[in-house]
Amino acid sequence: MTDQAADQADWPTEIRLSRDKRTLHVAFASGAAYALPAEYLRVESPSAEVQGHAPSERKWLGGKREVQILSVAPVGNYAVKLAFDDMHDTGIYAFDFLRRLGAEQATRFARYEEELAARGLSREPARRR
Repeated sequence: MTDQAADQADWPTEIRLSRDKRTLHVAFASGAAYALPAEYLRVESPSAEVQGHAPSERKWLGGKREVQILSVAPVGNYAVKLAFDDMHDTGIYAFDFLRRLGAEQATRFARYEEELAARGLSREPARRR
């Protein structure tokens, strides 16, 4: 597959926020389609605030099970910017990153849960613990 063909396969044909604001539905020209939970998108944010500037700086965020997406805004022709109800809005989600998050969701989410447990953190918001 050429780089141009790969780029077109990664092009989203639909980006839709669910009514309850807890799931971002993304479909791609390749036929791949994913339902990405807000919690997952929040804790995998590509922002430096979450990812740091090196793998050792990665932040593992607890208490995000009930987070909602307040808005989805286009960024040029390559990404969307998500704003969450916990006031995080600095992550720019490139279309290829969204596809990768969809394809790797089970593995990444399992790693997230393992890292929370190792740090004594919970997915539950503080008021519910």
